[in-house]
Parts: sequence; C-alpha cells; structure tokens
Amino acid sequence: MIPAESLLETRSLVKSYGRAARFLSSEGQAARFIAVDGVSFSVAAGETFAIVGESGCGKTTLARMLLRLIEPDSGEIVFAGQDLLKLSGEALRLKRRQMQMIFQDPFASLNPRMRVGAIVAEPLAIHEPELSGAERRDRAVAMLKRVGLTDDGMKRYPHEFSGGQRQRVGIARALILRPQLVVADEPVSALDVSVGAQVLLLLQELQREFGLTYIFISHSLPVVAQVATRVAVMRTGRFVEVGDVEQVLHAPADAYTKELLAAVPELPRV
Repeated sequence: MIPAESLLETRSLVKSYGRAARFLSSEGQAARFIAVDGVSFSVAAGETFAIVGESGCGKTTLARMLLRLIEPDSGEIVFAGQDLLKLSGEALRLKRRQMQMIFQDPFASLNPRMRVGAIVAEPLAIHEPELSGAERRDRAVAMLKRVGLTDDGMKRYPHEFSGGQRQRVGIARALILRPQLVVADEPVSALDVSVGAQVLLLLQELQREFGLTYIFISHSLPVVAQVATRVAVMRTGRFVEVGDVEQVLHAPADAYTKELLAAVPELPRV
C-alpha cells in the first residue's frame, strides 16, 4: 500500500559491495554482496515508517542511501517530488537541509573537539550563512532547551554529557534546520531502557510539534510497536512484509516476521 501525499518514495533501490578476491562467482569473477536488493516503498508526510530487521539485513545501508550519504547502484529516490539522484551542487544542498539523520551512537556522531553549542549551530552556519553569530547561538540555545538541555551546556564538550544527553544533542542538531524528514538509525539502541524510553517520548513530542516525518530504523519490535504507524520487515536486503504496524506485529503474514515475533515475550497494542 502506497500512502497518499507521499513525501518520500524509493523505487527498486539496489546497493552491492565487492567481496574479497577469494569469493568467486560461477563465472570466475569476484562475487558481490548485495546489501539492498530492489527495495521500493513510500512514506507519507507526517507518518513514522519503521524498518525492522536483524543486524546485517541492510537497514543502515538503506537509511544512508536515502540521504545520499552513500550512492545506490541503481533505482530512484524521489523526495518532495524531485529525484534526488539527479540533483547535484546547490540543488542537492538545498534539498538535503530538508532531510536530516539521527545516528545510532550518540558519542561517535558528535565531534569531540567541538563544544556542544557549535555542534548544534553548525548546520545553520552551512545552510544559513546570512545569520549572525548571535542569531545562530540564540537558535541553538532554544533548540537545546526544547530537547531538555540547559544553555550552560553550550560551552561543554560531548564527553561531559551522559549517553542520553548526547543523543538529545544529536536530535537538536538534526532539527535545528526544521527539516521535513528525519531518518533515525537505531536512535535508542545504545541507551539504557529507561533513558531510551524518554528519548522515544521526546521524538514523538517533536514530531507533533514540528510536523516531522520519520523513517525509524530498529531491530527492536517493542520500540517499533511504540512509535511506528507503518512497518517494513527487512531480511537479507529485501522487504518481506510491509503494512500497518498493528497488522504486521499482531497478525503477520510472512514466516520470517512470525519468527521475529516469537522471540519477543509480549508487544504493546497500538
């Protein structure tokens, strides 16, 4: 099912990587590992589309392709009516400001040599260079406060914050440009359960407040049940099942989805 008023649509995305020379195909050529194998889906404005699957299934590769952090071998990525793969230079830069990413590791994704205020304000310096330093600072302070941090954190470094606080810094950086689409790649998997739950609630609040569309990457079915409106189950580079979260998680059609669910004691109803 393709939702109406799609903000993002992918068509037959493929990404492969070369294997070591010792892995040869039947024709004697170096074999390739297919990380994403013909994935197509569509995301409506304002929804949370979750992609769930085990480690190594291709979720993160797909997420990075959506923002053109890596390039697909073939396929299309249409965002707000434009094919991203046909954009370059200034046109691509303008589009990219509308698409941001929250990374899995809240420490590795933050520059340890930069103060938090500079980290959060950096996208403004890149995409809105006409702003004064004071204006960038004011907007960074406001966004840090919105994610639950105080302005005294502006002069501190990432290592001075807890994991949950660092992830809030990452969220503030991602939202400072007021994007339309946020790709969240395992945003709570590195956090304690209670801290992760607080971050999930924050993400839901921010979605309602700013009208955000989320693509939420996760290996955790309970997390997906909490945040998603629709979900795709991914296995070895392909989507094996896509549908409304209630249907997929409580009345799955695919055998692999059933296997994943069997390993979870109980899922919350949505």
